[in-house]
Order: sequence, then C-alpha cells, then structure tokens
Amino acid sequence: MDETERIELEYAYGPALLPEDSWSGDGMWRYLALLPTSHNILYPLAVGGTPLVAPLQLRQHTGLPGLWLKDETRSPTGSNKDRATALILEHALHHGIHTISCASTGNVALSLALGAAACGLEAVIFVPANVLDTKLHYMQMANATIFKVKGGYEAAVRLSREAARTFGWYDRNTGYNPLTLEAKKTVAFEIWDQLGRLVPDAVVVPVGDGVTLNGIAKGFRELMLCGATTRVPRIIGVQAEHCQPLKGAWEGKTIPLAHSGATIADGIAVSVPINGAMALRDVSESGGGFVAVSDEEILQAITLLAAAGGILAEPAGAAALAGARVALAQGLIQEQETLVVLVTGSGFKTPQYLHPQQYRPIYEVSADIDEVKRVRLKHI
Repeated sequence: MDETERIELEYAYGPALLPEDSWSGDGMWRYLALLPTSHNILYPLAVGGTPLVAPLQLRQHTGLPGLWLKDETRSPTGSNKDRATALILEHALHHGIHTISCASTGNVALSLALGAAACGLEAVIFVPANVLDTKLHYMQMANATIFKVKGGYEAAVRLSREAARTFGWYDRNTGYNPLTLEAKKTVAFEIWDQLGRLVPDAVVVPVGDGVTLNGIAKGFRELMLCGATTRVPRIIGVQAEHCQPLKGAWEGKTIPLAHSGATIADGIAVSVPINGAMALRDVSESGGGFVAVSDEEILQAITLLAAAGGILAEPAGAAALAGARVALAQGLIQEQETLVVLVTGSGFKTPQYLHPQQYRPIYEVSADIDEVKRVRLKHI
C-alpha cells in the first residue's frame, strides 16, 4: 500500500451481525461480528462502552435540548485512541507480534505505551519535538521507547513508517493501519445502541487526520447496510482556526494541501490529513459540513464542559462542543435536533488549560461550623 491508498474492510452485512440484547457495558467487543478479530479476546484492558450523557445545564446553556455528549475521556488512557490500540494489540497478541510502533502528538502514543505495557509487548513511539511534557512523562512511566523528532508531526509519521519497514515492527499509525478505522467505527454502534437503537440527526467530530470522522461514518453506514436504520446522520467536522486544511478544501472543492499554523488543540493540528480525501467524501455523503473554531472558543468550551457538563476535556477534546455552537450559528444544525458531540480526550493530560473564566472564591476557615455558617450568610 502506498501513501495514498487506503483499505476499508467489508463484511457480509445483515441483521445477524448486530447484538440482539439491549445496551450493556460490554465495551467495544460487543460488536465482534463486525470486527476483524476472533472471539477469544486477549487484550486485558476494558475499552469502549463509554457513556452517552445529556447534562441538563449544558443543554440549557447551549440552547440545544437534544444535545448528547459521547464521553471518550472514560477510556483507559482518557482518549478515543484506546479503541484502535486495543484492536491492533489484540491482533498482535494473536499473531506473535512483539514490537508495535506509531507516531503521535500525544494521545495515540500514550495509548500504545500503556496498552503495550499491559500486554507485555514493546512500544516504539515517535513524537514531535514539541510534545507536551505531561504526555511524555506518562509514556515514560509505561517504559516505552521514545524518539523525539525534529520537523513536526508529519516528519514523525514519515520516520516512524520508515522505521517500521526497516526493523519489521507492526505499524499502528492512524490511517495507514486499517484496524484503526475498524475500531473507531464502534463509537457509532454505541451511539445507536445508547440512543435506543436510533440514529441522531447529526454528529459533531473533531478532525485532525480524519480517521475518527471516517470511523464514525463507516459505523453508521454499516448499521444501514445491516438493516438497523435507513439513514446516516449528518457529520460535522471541526478543525482549529489556525489549522483547517479540510475546511479549506471543503469550501474550495480541492484536495487538502498543507496549512500551517499554531493551535492549542495539538490533537487536531494536522496540516496534511492522512485520510483527508476520505473525510471529505464522508462529510459530503452525509450531507454535513466543516467548521473552524478559534483557540478562545475552545478554551470557552473546556470551561463550559467542566462547569455545566461535569467533563474535564483537553483542547482537541473540547473542540467539537465549540464547533457545535458555530454549526448552530451557521445553520448546519437546528436547535431541536438530536445532536451527539464527541468529547475525545481528557483534560488531565493538559492541566495548563484547565482555568475557569470566573473563579469562585475559596474560603479558609477553622474546623468550626459557626465559621461556615457566617460565610454562608455573608457570601453564599
């Protein structure tokens, strides 16, 4: 497979491939009949089955009464990357593969490092030289082999792929390994299951390389092919204002080209999306669109998710909520529609962005209930 070819797996679609029982917390392996793996699961960590939540305050604040959050921060390493890691390491365990490699801005790397550690396998990770120290330290805790690459994310991807070919490692890289797409489609299956086997009107997804968006689209297509629904939801892709090659390509109807620029949302800061053409296809076929959000809008979404949704998200993880508000303003979604926003990553890895816009004061008191009473009477 060259750098432009992509593999999409197909199945003998039909109702029998979907689980008969109602939603349960079995994780992503609940959909084994639509995954390219055996029924003898060896991967030791619990992956998938993340909650679909509808915080009332968040619905009221956004003016979206049909808003749902798919909370992928509940995954083992706090991001949706754990699904792809699980399927890839499951494959490795069944085929005697010992060393798995990848390139990442942080979340994929951490997911592979900890997942491989749990399996007794070796992880070799290539990260951009400017990777956040917090994420780097987590990878070191899992005893991964780490290479910091000068030249940014695209350079790290190129080097990691060359190293995998040279040394015979199993390449986990998002987009190039077709199992990453297969694993990520389980998010769509879960949304359908958790909504009472219904398809939402729209799904809002943060977009870097495009594979998460492709997985969501493929999952809903497969539900339709299995006879579970007659339609797919509109897919809204969200990019950062200073790195929006897909939104630009969408508006210009051209193939995505490099688009440089800095953003705090490093997880979606991809100037040349690996699955760009597929992302454009999937959004077009769904009747959706692309929006871009500023760093300030992302920071506001981080605060809103915490204060009104009870979820601590990293910048890329909060981008979809910021994008939903932009999509509403632009008419891509309507107020009364059923809308699912994907929260892809935990804010515990990026504590520097967890700053409320308005602080409540902290009251220091002695261990005396009367002091608490006085504070409440005066201030609360």
